[in-house]
Amino acid sequence: MKTLIIFAHTFWEDSKANKALFESIKNSKQVQIHNLSEIYKEGKIDVSKEMALLKNADKIIFQFPLFWFSTPALLKEWQDRVLTAILYGENKELLKDKKFQIVTTLGGAQESYDGHHGATLEELLKPIYYTFEYLGCKSLKPFAIFSADANKLDLKAYQDAISQNSGCS
Repeated sequence: MKTLIIFAHTFWEDSKANKALFESIKNSKQVQIHNLSEIYKEGKIDVSKEMALLKNADKIIFQFPLFWFSTPALLKEWQDRVLTAILYGENKELLKDKKFQIVTTLGGAQESYDGHHGATLEELLKPIYYTFEYLGCKSLKPFAIFSADANKLDLKAYQDAISQNSGCS
């Protein structure tokens, strides 16, 4: 199974957690890390290139730090441009039956995302999951790393989440 990790981070240069996570999977032949923060520093997203990457993936992972209860702006722009082109273009079934998962790092403790601020983490991520389900994907449970700045990262749990093939909802 070929896994495409679509990654965005507003402060990529300063990231410690996500860099460590990527380092732990860099030798995996089945995983391609597509770092939007490095590729599109100027912001002009190449929709055709992105669609070609999606076509070759069996599993798509959005990986990002959750900022202000949302994705980084670049990832939202990617969704607006690429997913709109899929829905209204000639490749309407490009994502059909592909697996989709979210991997997110969070600065806050797990208790901060149990409804304390009015919504659980799963509820905050629902709009993204609904979008991919609407386009034909099968959703996998999200993988979250809480207190990412303070805790020692569980790299094995991350590697297991990346290679996860079951658990579709």
